[in-house]
Amino acid sequence: MTTGNINVSVENIFPLIKKFLYSDHEIFLRELISNATDATLKLKHLTNIGEAAGVEYGDPVIEVKIDKEGKKLHILDQGVGMTADEVQKYINEVAFSGAEEFLEKYKDSAKDSGIIGHFGLGFYSAFMVADKVEIITKSFKDEPAAHWSCDGSPQYSLEESDRKERGTEIILHINGDSEEFLEDARIEELLVKYNKFMPIPIKFGTREESKTTGEVEDAKEEKITVDNIINNPEPAWTKQPADLSDEDYKNFYRELYPMQFEEPLFHIHLNVDYPFNLTGILYFPKLTNDINIQKDKIQLFQNQVFVTDNVEGIVPEFLTMLRGVIDSPDIPLNVSRSYLQADGNVKKISNYITRKVADKLKSLFNENREDFEQKWNDIKVVIEYGMLSEEKFFEKAEKFALYPTVDNTYYTFEELQEKIKDQHTDKDNKLVILYASDKDAQHSYISEAKDRGYEVLLMDSPIVSHLMQKLETSKENISFARVDSDSLDNLIKKDEEQISKLNDEEKETLKTLLEGVIPSEKFTVQLEALDSNTAPFVITQPEFMRRMKEMSATGGGGMFGMSNMPEMYNLVVNTNHELVGKMLASKTQAKKERLINQSLDLARLSQGLLKGEELTKFVKRSYDLIK
Repeated sequence: MTTGNINVSVENIFPLIKKFLYSDHEIFLRELISNATDATLKLKHLTNIGEAAGVEYGDPVIEVKIDKEGKKLHILDQGVGMTADEVQKYINEVAFSGAEEFLEKYKDSAKDSGIIGHFGLGFYSAFMVADKVEIITKSFKDEPAAHWSCDGSPQYSLEESDRKERGTEIILHINGDSEEFLEDARIEELLVKYNKFMPIPIKFGTREESKTTGEVEDAKEEKITVDNIINNPEPAWTKQPADLSDEDYKNFYRELYPMQFEEPLFHIHLNVDYPFNLTGILYFPKLTNDINIQKDKIQLFQNQVFVTDNVEGIVPEFLTMLRGVIDSPDIPLNVSRSYLQADGNVKKISNYITRKVADKLKSLFNENREDFEQKWNDIKVVIEYGMLSEEKFFEKAEKFALYPTVDNTYYTFEELQEKIKDQHTDKDNKLVILYASDKDAQHSYISEAKDRGYEVLLMDSPIVSHLMQKLETSKENISFARVDSDSLDNLIKKDEEQISKLNDEEKETLKTLLEGVIPSEKFTVQLEALDSNTAPFVITQPEFMRRMKEMSATGGGGMFGMSNMPEMYNLVVNTNHELVGKMLASKTQAKKERLINQSLDLARLSQGLLKGEELTKFVKRSYDLIK
């Protein structure tokens, strides 16, 4: 038996590991399982290249066992194991990574081996939850087994062991503060969270399984006991797209999100090996207009080890609403493998993912436009968000971003321009694109526009104001106008002007009359000579003011505090309508006011602005008028 001091270059390394290196104690299990996986994959590689003569790789598993009575947790593998000298070298010299040395030694043949370790500190995370840690290990080489033990101080013991099987057993004597890790449910939860897709089968206890025995006519159901394998060692993203069917992709989605009952709309398989290694599968789920509620669904792995579901930086922000998996050994992590480090590769990966998603969307659009149109409402938030936030995506989206009309006709921007250019171009040669945000609330305005031969888009996503601003600044001579933001004649001004039926004196009298009845704190009255078939009173909210308020409310783009400003509306009075003439001609002030109030309330009703006491008064007045 030999004794000695662990060779550390930092004084009091254990308090440092316990308190600062790993912020979350639960990851000790992830680190120990990763070490066991590395040990197994090393053996696989050595047998493949003929450097483990006489050793059979077999079908190794990693096993986790709880000894609740003895307050111990065991992690066992059937990997390369260690000799006493290797224990001395890899365990007693903190931060000497055996995985890193192995990869350097076999760098030409082992680059695709899937070995995880990097920093050489993972093993010591065990001391966050254990008062004492033991290692019982036997190398694949023909040398005696070794037994190492340490109580969390810089002192250790190392002696020969009578273990006969190849591999390593780690025994954690769980401390009083960490007894949660002696509970089956807690350990299974952690294994599923971090190790669900590790490349070596992980056994945790047993489970009952039904098995059919006997001939078909005498078939019987029997319960048999089988190993409880926690993980899927060959998840879909590790395979080639050509080897997977649509059903395989859907099954993997269900595996990732067992509580998600809706099928994904489509998937994108990522697979690149230069200038960085990255694999993964991204899914487009059905999306709502609530952007924030859908984030943090993509899982980041490194060599099939779960790292985090916060992929900000690697995945462009607009794609964080998607779901799926990204796995890359080239993603730079901090020492505890818990979060990203700043690195040039991250931006390259982000750009690659953006390009890959854009190419897939263009391919789907080209292959089956009808299907793409049917899915548009479920994916538009991601695409519109991407057009706003990523310039390269904006350029590529020209080919597949759609602009639907209120009649469910879908155009690309180029198609839309060609379709409406004659009718929608105003006297200043500007193309005015009319849109609605709510088909029901703006129905009367939409109907009038359609009756006059105009197309009206339906643009109802939460970021549409920002998107329109982007389109107006990136394209020449276009503007967007919500169909209820002014009279049609003002929205798309043509050369011909309507002549008012009222002279200047009558207009002045009318304006005075209106301002005496209509509340000035809510409405700005403007007289307009409009088509005689246009409503007598039309309530509008100026495009610029309303859009700035919307942009301010959804973050950025608007003036500070704009979203809190009170609602103000224009009341456009059509001086060519017969009813307006009656208002002037009525003999009594009471009748004039009744006509004005009724017309105003009808206009408010068409905008959804008539509520509460005012709605009650309107209903009562309407009954009085038809008596």
